[in-house]
Amino acid sequence: MARQERAEVTRSAIIDGAARAFDGTGFFGTSLSDIVKEAGVTKGALYFHFASKEDLAQAVIGEQFSIWETLRDLDRPGVQTVIDLVHTMAQQLQESVRVRAGIRLVIEQSTALGANAGPYAKWIDLIRNCLAQAQGRGDIKPEIDVADAANVIVGCWTGLQLSSQVLTGRRDLSERTTQMWRMMLPGLVPVRRLARFHVDGTPGLLDHTREAALVREGVEVG
Repeated sequence: MARQERAEVTRSAIIDGAARAFDGTGFFGTSLSDIVKEAGVTKGALYFHFASKEDLAQAVIGEQFSIWETLRDLDRPGVQTVIDLVHTMAQQLQESVRVRAGIRLVIEQSTALGANAGPYAKWIDLIRNCLAQAQGRGDIKPEIDVADAANVIVGCWTGLQLSSQVLTGRRDLSERTTQMWRMMLPGLVPVRRLARFHVDGTPGLLDHTREAALVREGVEVG
């Protein structure tokens, strides 16, 4: 068990080191030697866990979906779930080097190596599923195509976070995300149900997801 725990600590350190390196210089500007140095491990340890730089990059890209772990056990995912997911992503882009690096890698791969549709398609599908369940309960207008709505939400917020990065280094991203929902929800939700939803996220949610992220990255809390 101790050996397994040490392996998990080493793997986490490698992902952290890779994320810092990728966040700073991107995929093509980062070498395995850079990652080894950032992670404080040997090349042998790195190769024990990851076969290549490409394999490690995919692990970092996958970190953005760990956000879903904090919400996936909800009995009734719906409109508020989607709002909370996007706010959590905004928070993690500001606070988590793993998520920032993952987003940078997705953008770089999509521009330099041809479209990398996988991460976008996964987020669209997650959101579409939540909206479909909400529509079944009357929380989304019946005339709305939830697949179209999910595409628009992901596309709008992707552009929003990129412009926030350029203009303010993402310092205003949470505020801009709230503004997006304030403008978007009336087009999706029946008027009589709008008051049910918190456009700035469920109270206490971000503290919970921040603590969960720290635990996931091996940081002791409490």
